[in-house]
Amino acid sequence: MSETPAARRVQTNSPWEETIGFARAVAAGDRVHVAGTMPLVDGVLQGEGDPYEQTRAAFRNALDALKEFGLGPEAVVRTRMYVTHLRDVEAVGRAHKELFDAVRPASTLVVVSGFVDSRVLVEVEVEAFNEAFEGA
Repeated sequence: MSETPAARRVQTNSPWEETIGFARAVAAGDRVHVAGTMPLVDGVLQGEGDPYEQTRAAFRNALDALKEFGLGPEAVVRTRMYVTHLRDVEAVGRAHKELFDAVRPASTLVVVSGFVDSRVLVEVEVEAFNEAFEGA
């Protein structure tokens, strides 16, 4: 985790972070924003062809970034899910519900035309709130 006066950032081994120039997660004030996260682990696509498994893997990656700030799913206040096929909405929604049913964050699910890796069926984003960050 790198520090700046305005924000704290988490970098992962995603090749896109270096290529495009972004952080996986940024804590600013009492919020943590996790960038669009694909279902890749060490560069290997998880759940190829399976939107449910891809959703679980993508959210695991996003939640791993939150762990760097000492946060878990209970701190999530907003999620976004981007899917490439309308037919996958039920499977993606089921995976989301399993992870966040007790939390019930505000959520958006939209169908998009595609991702930089055509095998990816879903990409997710999360935002979290941490009272401990207030006044920090």
